Amino acid sequence: MELSVIVFLALLALVGLTRLAELELSRRHRDELARRKIDRRSEPLYPWMVILHAGVLAGAAVEVIWLRRPFVAALAASAGVLFLLATGLRWWAIRTLGAHWNIQVMDSASLGVVATGPFRWVRHPNYLGVFIEILALPLIHGAWITALAGTAGNAWVLRNRLRVEESVLESHPEYRAAMSGKARFLPGIF
Repeated sequence: MELSVIVFLALLALVGLTRLAELELSRRHRDELARRKIDRRSEPLYPWMVILHAGVLAGAAVEVIWLRRPFVAALAASAGVLFLLATGLRWWAIRTLGAHWNIQVMDSASLGVVATGPFRWVRHPNYLGVFIEILALPLIHGAWITALAGTAGNAWVLRNRLRVEESVLESHPEYRAAMSGKARFLPGIF
């Protein structure tokens, strides 16, 4: 196996481990919110989101190994920078949200509305980061089928998740006041 493939597989494993750490952080936040009598909202497509994220990691590995995707340094560098920037944005959003952040939809607006950090400019910087990560990570080693399929799947899951999440958030006048006029993902766009 080529060195670039080994390094890419190690990167995928590292990303998988960070996702497991995020699940644990989310569980702690969910438990804390539950202690404060904040309930989780029903989200029928949540299992598909989990499958998608795991599938992108597995799909990228399989595509690179079975289809022998070549390592293209310029593509790897560009995709790698995008991935790092997206991950930085996601962690900035997670840190800014603090105990509000969860992989489940929970109605924590009663604890206050977060309008600092990246939320000064957009309503959903975490989802923007995830979207870019799912596109960029497979492209680091040329797994373009996984990048395209993962991005399309993520758009579908995200569209449905936002319906649930925004219905919860928009039910709070404080949220509407703080976020009205802000774009979902890119300042001044969408």
